[in-house]
Amino acid sequence: MSQFATYPSLAGVPVVISGGASGIGESMVRHFAGQGSKVGFVDIADEAGGRLAAELTAAGQVVRFTRCDITDVDAYRAAIAGFAATHGNALVLVNNAAHDQRHDWRTVTPAYWDDRMAVNLKHAFFAMQAVAPGMIEARRGSIINLGSISWMIMTPQIPLYETAKAAMHGLTRSMARELGKSGIRVNSLVPGAIITQRQLDLWIDDAALKGIEAEQALAGLVYPDDVARMALFLAAEDSAMISAQQFLVDGGWASA
Repeated sequence: MSQFATYPSLAGVPVVISGGASGIGESMVRHFAGQGSKVGFVDIADEAGGRLAAELTAAGQVVRFTRCDITDVDAYRAAIAGFAATHGNALVLVNNAAHDQRHDWRTVTPAYWDDRMAVNLKHAFFAMQAVAPGMIEARRGSIINLGSISWMIMTPQIPLYETAKAAMHGLTRSMARELGKSGIRVNSLVPGAIITQRQLDLWIDDAALKGIEAEQALAGLVYPDDVARMALFLAAEDSAMISAQQFLVDGGWASA
């Protein structure tokens, strides 16, 4: 028997997740599908996304994948509409897709700025805009925006990523006010140093792992499943009166 919670209010609920083919997003897809939710997810990683959807579908879960570049707003809107046609209007939206590409502030061009905002912020607003009418009609819904502790701890070499992630909480707060009287709650979920394969491949070596553990209040490391379990709580009716807040899953590192 699992030691983790089951949320009856998530059974049969249509969920949309961006960036769901790997890392934190993949864990979220698995966790929501495991709760009996009807999951639609997008990613640019066609092979990985298709493989994940096929695996979970074969296990009897309700999962649909659409290959989509979330910086193409029209394509993303179409993908969300496609999920709604199959699963019903989304009652949970997880704005997870992002990219923490390193960059030198001295070489940033206006085009690169726009590209990084599109990858890390812009799509979240337009996804909210797309799902909100269905949530308003249902008089309920949960939107979860993924932030980052990077701007709180002043991680170097990603100023545009940090700008977008700090702005994500401003977006959360403003949209919580816009949508709250319609029964829709909007919260930020803020991961710390999450141990994904991508991070291990690109940034985190043995020395970095030791540094992470030294900075955290808790012993051990934080994994995608830790973030996904918080997303389940924020999506479920257990959090029915929680909105406009940010929840750090970082082992006790940053201060919000």
